[in-house]
Amino acid sequence: MAAEKGIPVLPVQSEGFNGNKRAGYEAACNAMFRLVGTGDTAGISGCSINILGDFNLAGEIWLIRDYFNRIGVEVVANITGDGRVDDIRRCHGAALNVVQCSGATMTLAKMMEEKYGIPVIRVSYFGIEDMAESLYAVAAHFKDREMMERAKKVVREELDTILPRLKKYRAALSGKKAAIYVGGAFKAFSLVKAFRHLGMTVVMVGSQTGTKEDYRELFAITDDGTIIVDDSNPLELSSFLQEKEVDIFVGGVKERPIAYKLGIAFCDHNHERKEMLAGFAGMMNFAKEVYSSVMSPVWKLVPRRGKVCEGRAL
Repeated sequence: MAAEKGIPVLPVQSEGFNGNKRAGYEAACNAMFRLVGTGDTAGISGCSINILGDFNLAGEIWLIRDYFNRIGVEVVANITGDGRVDDIRRCHGAALNVVQCSGATMTLAKMMEEKYGIPVIRVSYFGIEDMAESLYAVAAHFKDREMMERAKKVVREELDTILPRLKKYRAALSGKKAAIYVGGAFKAFSLVKAFRHLGMTVVMVGSQTGTKEDYRELFAITDDGTIIVDDSNPLELSSFLQEKEVDIFVGGVKERPIAYKLGIAFCDHNHERKEMLAGFAGMMNFAKEVYSSVMSPVWKLVPRRGKVCEGRAL
C-alpha cells in the first residue's frame, strides 16, 4: 500500500482488549519511530526542539510554539498535536526533545535519545509556575544568556497581563477545596500548583497511570491529610469526595457524572475539553472556569449543601 499510494503505511499490532493504556502509548511510539530519520535535516537551527506529548487541544500547541518562537527557539516537529509527517521524518535533527505528557511519548523520546543522541527534558505547560519553568529549562539547556533574558521578558509580559485579573478570582475562591483525578500524574503536579495560585486547597489527588515515584512527588507537594489515590474506581472516588466536602472536582469525561450526582462543581481537564488551559492565557481560562463553576448559585439547591427545614432540604 505504501508503494501504491505513495505515502507511509505503518502497521500497528494493537488488538482490542489486549494490554493497557501504556501498551497503546508504546505501540504508537514504535509506529512513529519508523518515520523518524527518514527526512532531510538541512537548515535546522542549533537551538531547536521537538514538542512531544501536546495534542493541540483548543489550539494549545500554537500558543506554546509562539512562546518558544519569542525566546528564539525553532520548533521542528509537534508530536502529535497538529503534527506533520514530513516534520516527524526530520525531527531527529532537533537539538532537544521537550516532553509534556511523559506517559504518552517518553518512549519515543528515549528511543530518539538512544539512536540519535537527542537529550530529553520533561515539562508542563499548565499553570503559571510550570509554564515559566518550561521556558527557563529550555533556555538553560542551550546555555544561551540572551535566550534566558528573552524567556524572562516573555514571562514578565504575560504575568503583567494576567496577575491583576487573577486577584478577583483568588479573593472569591480562597479556602475552597479541590479534588483532582487525571490520566497522567505529571498533569496532577501542575494542577496542585495552579489551585494554590487561586488560594484553594487540594484535598484529594490521583491518576490512572502514575508510578511510585510520581506518588512520592505528589506526597511531597501536597498538604498533610491530602488523599492520594491510584487508578481508583467510581465508588472510591465518590466516598473521598464526600468525606472531604469537595467544592470542585477536576477529571475527565468519565468523572463528570460522579461530580454532578454528588452536587459538586466539575472542571473537564481531559481530551474532550474545548477550552485552552495551557500557557499563561490558559491559566486565566482555568481560573474563570473554576470560579464560574464553584460560585454558581445552583449548588445552593443541592440537598447535601442546603439547610434542613421541616424535614426538607433547602
